[in-house]
Amino acid sequence: MISLNPKRVTLFAGHYGSGKTNIAVNYALALKDLGKNVVVADLDIVNPYFRTKDSAKELNEKGIEIISPEFANTNVDLPALPASVYGVVQNRLRHAVLDIGGDDRGAYALGRYAPYIMEENDFEMIFVANFLRPLTRTPEEAFEVMKEIEQAGHIPFTAIVNNSNLGKDTEPEDVEKTDILAKRLSELSGLPLLFTSAEENVAKQLTLNNVLPMKLQKKYFDII
Repeated sequence: MISLNPKRVTLFAGHYGSGKTNIAVNYALALKDLGKNVVVADLDIVNPYFRTKDSAKELNEKGIEIISPEFANTNVDLPALPASVYGVVQNRLRHAVLDIGGDDRGAYALGRYAPYIMEENDFEMIFVANFLRPLTRTPEEAFEVMKEIEQAGHIPFTAIVNNSNLGKDTEPEDVEKTDILAKRLSELSGLPLLFTSAEENVAKQLTLNNVLPMKLQKKYFDII
C-alpha cells in the first residue's frame, strides 16, 4: 500500500471517472502522516468537475501545498499550468503527488515534465483502473488506455490500483467482483497490483487483501 520508503514523485493517471484525483488526495495525506514534506500538483487541464483544489482546505490544514492550473474551478475551458509545477519535479527535498488528466489528452500536459522525472528516476507512475466505467470494463480495454497514456505522457506505468466503484451506489460485492479483472490487467501489463481502494465503509466489508480505505468528498459523490 503506502511504502515506508515511497518514491519521491508519485503520479496517478487513468480514464475519465477512474477516481484518480480522490486517490491522489488520500495518498498525499497518507504520505504526510509518514512525516513527509508533501506537495500536490494538479495537472488535470481536461476535467473541470473534480480537481485536487477541491480538497485545498483539508490539505492546507495538514501543511500540504497545492499547485493547480490557473482558473481551476472556474468556467474557463482550458486552464494554464503554472510554471511552479517545474519546481515540484525539480525540488528533490519534497515528495510530490501529481494528478494527471484523464486519458491520453490529459497526459500530454505531463510530457513537458517527463525529462526531469525520468532523469531523477525516483518515481511511481500508477494506473488507476475502474472496471465499472464505460470504455474500461475489461482488462483489455484498460490496457489500451494505459498504452495511450504512456505514449502521450512519455513516462511508463510502474503499478496498478483497482479503484472500481459506482460512486455512492458502490457495494462491497461490486468491488470484489473486479479483483479478477485487476489481476488480469496486472498479467497483461506485467505490472504489480499495488492495492485496491474503496470508500471507508465499503473497505471495511471487503475480504480482499491490501485494501486502502479512502475518505471521499461530497462533491465526488455528486458528480459520479
